Amino acid sequence: MTALGVLISFLGVTILLIAGIIAMPGSIRSRNGKVLAFLALFVLPTIGGWAGFDRHMEQSKTTKFCLSCHIMEPYGRSLLVDDPSWIPAAHFQNNRVPREMACFTCHTNYTMYGDYKAKLRGFRHVWAQYVSGPKLPIHLYQPFNNRECLHCHGESRVFLENPLHSAQLADLRSNATSCLSCHDTIHNVKHLNEVKLWNPE
Repeated sequence: MTALGVLISFLGVTILLIAGIIAMPGSIRSRNGKVLAFLALFVLPTIGGWAGFDRHMEQSKTTKFCLSCHIMEPYGRSLLVDDPSWIPAAHFQNNRVPREMACFTCHTNYTMYGDYKAKLRGFRHVWAQYVSGPKLPIHLYQPFNNRECLHCHGESRVFLENPLHSAQLADLRSNATSCLSCHDTIHNVKHLNEVKLWNPE
C-alpha cells in the first residue's frame, strides 16, 4: 500500500470513529468510550494531520510541484534547452541534479525549509497563484547565493583544480564574487523561442 493509501485509510478510520461517537453519544460515558473519543477526536486527527503535512512538504520539493504553477512553465522548458552554456539545462540533462528535484536543489531558499522569510514568501506565492496574480517579471528576492552552487561543486576535484576557481576560491565562498559573473546563461526565458530544445525521447 502506498503512503497516500495509508493516509486515506487512516482518515477513513478516523471519520468512522467520529461518526460512531456522533451516532451513539452515550457510548462515551464509559472509560473505554472516553478513551476511544479521545483517540478519535484528538490523537488520530493530529497524527493524520502531521502525516499529511509531511507528505505535502516532501511533494513540495519536486520539480513537478514547482512547475505546476502556470507562470513557471517557461522555466521548466528552459531545462530542456539543447545548449550546454545554459547552466540549469546542462545540470538537468546530465543528471548533475536529481531531475525529480531539480528546482529545489538549486533554489533551497524558496521553500518552506528555509528561514521564516522563505516561509512568508511561500504564503505570498500561494496568494499570488490563487488570488492576486503574480507580478511580472519574476525575479529573485536577493542575489543568487554561491552556496547553492558550492554545496555540490565546492569540494569537487574538477572545480578545485580549475585555475580560475582556485584563484577566486575565497571570494566565491564568501559571495564577494558571484558564480554567475562567469556562468551567466541561466534560465533566459525571454529567449526560449530562439533556441533548440532537447527531446529526451
